[in-house]
Amino acid sequence: MTTTLPEHSAAPALWPNLTEAVRHADDLVAALPGPGDRTLEQRAVAAAAKDAARALRVRYLDAHADAVYDRLTGGRTVPLRLDELVAAAATAFPGLLPSAERLAEERRRTQADKEGHEIDQGIFLRAVLRSPTAGPHLIDSMLRPTPRALRLLPEFTRTGSVELEAVRIERHDGVARLTMCRDDCLNAEDDQQVDDMETAVDLALLDPAVRVALLRGGEMSHPRHRGKRVFSAGINLKNLSSGDISLVDFLLRRELGYIHKIVRGVRVDDPGRWHSPHIEKPWVAAVDGFAIGGGAQLLLVFDHVIAAADSYLSLPAAKEGIIPGVSNFRLSRFTGPRASRQIILQGRRIRAAEPDARLLVDEVAEPHDMDDAIERALHRLDGEAVVTNRRMLNLAEEPADAFRAYLAEFALQQALRIYGEDVIHKVGHFGATTP
Repeated sequence: MTTTLPEHSAAPALWPNLTEAVRHADDLVAALPGPGDRTLEQRAVAAAAKDAARALRVRYLDAHADAVYDRLTGGRTVPLRLDELVAAAATAFPGLLPSAERLAEERRRTQADKEGHEIDQGIFLRAVLRSPTAGPHLIDSMLRPTPRALRLLPEFTRTGSVELEAVRIERHDGVARLTMCRDDCLNAEDDQQVDDMETAVDLALLDPAVRVALLRGGEMSHPRHRGKRVFSAGINLKNLSSGDISLVDFLLRRELGYIHKIVRGVRVDDPGRWHSPHIEKPWVAAVDGFAIGGGAQLLLVFDHVIAAADSYLSLPAAKEGIIPGVSNFRLSRFTGPRASRQIILQGRRIRAAEPDARLLVDEVAEPHDMDDAIERALHRLDGEAVVTNRRMLNLAEEPADAFRAYLAEFALQQALRIYGEDVIHKVGHFGATTP
């Protein structure tokens, strides 16, 4: 296990200790049964060895995160996305992060039978995001359009339509209409849905013919909601139980990718945009049925939210055991601290018909009036002054450094949560049921 160390005086002392601790933990874990078959004593021994290595990772990155990041990004001249960054770090600094082979092997296991190597990615990304130099560069890199969106952009600008697995995007009269179309699972979120959503958001922002965008759920084929529109059931708990929800490609990419692009816009390199490198547009969300978990989180970044009178919103974080994305950062701004604790800590459900729903949505429409209400909202937000003013509102309400500080801690705490015994037990139950 060798690497070229960052040029810091403390590196010779820390790096050998870290690599030795990693080697010891790996050897010890390899001699034990799989996580699901270990005795309480074996679990404690494995946890102690992992904790020793992780404590040294934290110390090393506290001292050298900027040097490591600069080495990986050519002195912050190369914009690497989250997945590219952790892959590059694993190759350049063996032992600092799990290798691609180890992660691929881990991905084949259920959540209950994983070793939790993603926690080491969380440690690394927390250190990077906490840095006032590396953190903004990473966030800025994640605001750039994805290669997939750039490949699809000519088709979209020509035809005004692209059909993805989880999202359909259509352009009519200056409006990009994004329809979530996972009709069999109530628009439950997973890695594929995040990839499709970021692609669709990029296309809406990059197409010069689009002036305003709408997000709505499509009609469902799910037996309990057949033929009805549904906004989102949140994270796909079956996929989390089976080990198919990833920290980097879902939980972090979702927040730093398409959701943050809705807030800040997509970053482009164009000399003509000297006044702002970001392309921003107003966004409307329309909630039919329900917005649960991640669906409710989304509403906090939209400029106008319309909810059907028979719909409801909820953030069942306590029930699921994980952190509801950036809601803990944003929700109090809308509801105040007491209501945000009721919603997040106690699972309070907000029905669109009750007065407190107006803290989270702009208007409530009868189900048969939703289409008309949506068109009126899109018309009101179609204006250049709207774009500039929403930018200033977002700067005032969600300062970039405050967002970065939250995401830094979220990167680690969410990694720890998805491997918590309580979460594994809960999602095992949810995973055995239909969403």
